Amino acid sequence: MRKFVFSVLLFCALLFTACTPVAAPAQSGSTQSDSPQSDSPQSGDASERRAVTLGVGFIPSVQFAPFYVGMEKGFFAEAGIDLSLDYGYENDYLKLVGVNESRFLIGSGDQVILGRAQGLPVRYVAAWYTRYPVVLFAQEEAGITRPADMAGKTIGLPGPFGASYVALRGLLEAAGLTEADITLESIGFTQAAAVSEGLVDGALDYAVNGPVVLALEGVDTTVVALDDYLTIPANGLITNEATLAEEPELVAAMVQAMTRAIAYTLANPDEAFAIALQYVPEAGGENETANRAVFDASLPFWTPSSGRMPGATALEDWQAAAEFMQRIGLADVLVPAAELFTNEFIVEEE
Repeated sequence: MRKFVFSVLLFCALLFTACTPVAAPAQSGSTQSDSPQSDSPQSGDASERRAVTLGVGFIPSVQFAPFYVGMEKGFFAEAGIDLSLDYGYENDYLKLVGVNESRFLIGSGDQVILGRAQGLPVRYVAAWYTRYPVVLFAQEEAGITRPADMAGKTIGLPGPFGASYVALRGLLEAAGLTEADITLESIGFTQAAAVSEGLVDGALDYAVNGPVVLALEGVDTTVVALDDYLTIPANGLITNEATLAEEPELVAAMVQAMTRAIAYTLANPDEAFAIALQYVPEAGGENETANRAVFDASLPFWTPSSGRMPGATALEDWQAAAEFMQRIGLADVLVPAAELFTNEFIVEEE
């Protein structure tokens, strides 16, 4: 369990930031490059499909189950795509997509805002996560049930960067607090241990990480979610303006296959988890129970929002997020919200 807990902590705490790249498992038989000169996607046998490498960052995990499902069930192949996943650094993928050396990555809305503020022509085209996954969590006795309860408390996070820091600033702002009102501790990727051992009163972590790890150990926690106070579009499919202009059919195919795979995963969680274990065998065996808990905790974050088409995001959410990122000084300029995303490839499911 301790070995698994460490791997979960490492993976989830690094989500939207970075971790040591590892080689992707063999998931595609195509050798066609993902280059600007490649042909448009076609259905048919593998030799006719467009090879696409999707930068997902991080390490292989059951949390990428929808993509494993999409490849295993043939959803990407039926859309004319021979998909492979690449695990590395989200920031690197954002730059590669921004300069059109790569076509797609999975990233968060705050990263799109930062990229556009720095002149990278990236754009978000479909949501995967429908809630921002970073939360503030604490042991029940700490009494942290709302942002204002952070006042005078010691709060831990990996460091003043990434999604955990964005969430911290959002929660502080919601409570009318500043960093001066708390004791902020950079604790690396040890949030669950730091909370359980009382080294900090609360910590910022992914909802499917720290709280799940402590629940498996029988420790009750309270959770304060950023989404209850500020909506920032979370993980989704990102491309660039050149691809949108020159290969809109490729973007449409990627969006269609991804949303189909997410829907299948949500409708068939047991099968989806079994497929994920085929791609991440180390998540099975003695680690299977814990990984299933992480997988189950992830499902609500992938569930479409009520009254919104799967994959769609809202202009008002992007506007609020862009204003927030400028207000807290992470973006130097206010990026026009309409430049950050498009819903044109989101279609009603049959």
